Amino acid sequence: MATASNSVLFLSSDPLSHHHNPPRTNLYPSSSSRSHSVSLIPTKQSSSLALRCSNNGDNVSSQKDTPIELKFPAFPTVMDINQIREILPHRFPFLLVDRVIEYTPGVSAVAIKNVTINDNFFPGHFPDRPIMPGVLMIEAMAQVGGIVMLQPEVGGSQDNFFFAGIDKVRFRKPVIAGDTLVMRMTLLKFQKRFGLAKMEGKAYVGGSLVCEGEFMMVSAGSS
Repeated sequence: MATASNSVLFLSSDPLSHHHNPPRTNLYPSSSSRSHSVSLIPTKQSSSLALRCSNNGDNVSSQKDTPIELKFPAFPTVMDINQIREILPHRFPFLLVDRVIEYTPGVSAVAIKNVTINDNFFPGHFPDRPIMPGVLMIEAMAQVGGIVMLQPEVGGSQDNFFFAGIDKVRFRKPVIAGDTLVMRMTLLKFQKRFGLAKMEGKAYVGGSLVCEGEFMMVSAGSS
């Protein structure tokens, strides 16, 4: 308690104040010290709060000033279309993977398919409502799985591969022209002797799940 009393005396040690206000007995009781400390704390907090609010306001204004075309970064490129063509045997109009944005050797791959009105299936599916066929979504996901399966880390080769089975497939939402289909394929099991792979696949548009299922694929060299 003595330390608190000394600090208060130091803060108010003004010669003029001593001249006009003579010392009194029990000048700074403990209750007075507590009242001083309480009065100082809100002052510091209020100034900090005002500064924080000012900074938040600056951030909001800077975000509003940024053009929309500069707000959203592009997907990263781990494999471009030329590298994908070196792995997958598919070609136009059935190559349904545009870019690999994440790849963990022997484990998983994440890739995108840019769905555009120029895709050759839209004139017939459907002329008045362009929706990507579910079977082509499954095919696109399988091609992403092939990128994982045919890599040396898994023990695969640059052979063709085929479906051996599809299970638990669900279509959650339609995929339309203008969407970007983001597909993740995860290798669950690979039997190198038979060239057989079991995978889990999920596809998203704008962060929403649109398709999922389990895939069984086999290397053509093992058939």
